Amino acid sequence: MLLTLLMGRRAHRRNARHEDVPVLPPALAIITQFYPPDFAATGQFVSELAAALAATTVKVRVFTGQPAYAYTQAQAPREEVRAGVLIQRTASARFVPQRIRGKLLNGLIYSLRCAIKLRRPPVRGSHTLYTSAPPFLPVVGWFYHKFFGQAYSCLVYDLYPDVAVRLGVVGPRHSLVKLWDFFNARVWRRAQSIIVLSEPMRRLVCQKHPDLAEKVFVVPSWANPDLIQPLPKADNWFAREHGLDRRFTVLYSGNLGRCHDAETLAAAIPALVGTGIQFVFVGSGAGYQALKKELAPCDNVLFLPYQLPEVLPYSLTACDVSVVSLRPNVGDVVAPSKFYGMLAAGRPVLAICRNDCYLKPLLEENRCGRAIANGDVAGLVDFLRSLQADPAAAAAMGQRARQLLEDRFTLQHAAQGYRQALGLTPEEPPP
Repeated sequence: MLLTLLMGRRAHRRNARHEDVPVLPPALAIITQFYPPDFAATGQFVSELAAALAATTVKVRVFTGQPAYAYTQAQAPREEVRAGVLIQRTASARFVPQRIRGKLLNGLIYSLRCAIKLRRPPVRGSHTLYTSAPPFLPVVGWFYHKFFGQAYSCLVYDLYPDVAVRLGVVGPRHSLVKLWDFFNARVWRRAQSIIVLSEPMRRLVCQKHPDLAEKVFVVPSWANPDLIQPLPKADNWFAREHGLDRRFTVLYSGNLGRCHDAETLAAAIPALVGTGIQFVFVGSGAGYQALKKELAPCDNVLFLPYQLPEVLPYSLTACDVSVVSLRPNVGDVVAPSKFYGMLAAGRPVLAICRNDCYLKPLLEENRCGRAIANGDVAGLVDFLRSLQADPAAAAAMGQRARQLLEDRFTLQHAAQGYRQALGLTPEEPPP
């Protein structure tokens, strides 16, 4: 009798806790470690995609973790509905997320939590999309497909273990690399589809696994042209607040990690002291502290932390040129998501990358920026000085950058690609 009473009280409390959260029968469950209010770019993209799909006939559920990478709000509701998306969060580990070991440990703990929480079929939905954040998360999808027949797809942000090999973290013949490749092959073969962010990534996957070619889809990232709009620096409070409205400004916004070329920038910035060209770095990452220390004597560089999402439309437009950089050997294993926000801001884009990087033809064929080879400090300096001397040319490049975004890289374009890759029904307005 006492046991029955206690169980009844627990059930009552459980029902009371969730009575304001409607139960949505999901067709698609998205599993991702990062999601707003975490600032991680992967989570921001997933939240926009989930809302876009939920606005049609697709029922969407997201299973994620508490903020654990870049955040000002340490706790978010364990369960809530936003923009028609049911969001469920589990606790997150926060072991030094800026370091590789800490990031891997956090991701492993989150993946184990997923493996347990997803035992309930409603959480998995009728189809599950696993992101590669963390990179071994899709193994959970393989497990539930093998033993329960659960259909799933993989969204690959970065190609591991290739990234770790290219960065010299492990050797190409290391046992961990072989094990990772082994699991990738089995996870991808059971997946209904594999979504990558660039054509070079697709080619690399197909080169390693030719039998998967028909199920690999390229769906680039995007930016919201309604949220981020070109804004003159004179009318931009963020630019005025930091004194950027009075100087020709070069902006690097977002993560400056091990995949990004900080060395070419570090060599160019001292060469431009006294020219009136100001460099601004907004964000964080493994390269930030080293760069701050190296450039401490320079008076033409400013470092700022990650900004709140509502500040992004102003921080991205508080410049005259935006910079994206990739190390020479990672152009086919990662795809910088920051590139699309730069296009939306309507500013020329300077890409530091290899000559065969996919960003080079995008910029040069659409005449909206320039790709400078890694280590070409003189070319970088000359390009910036030429734009500083010709504001009209810089403005025209910025207008073409914005047009490129609107023509090819909006959420509407991406949602259509995801619907095709996931085998969802044609888009229809909600009833």
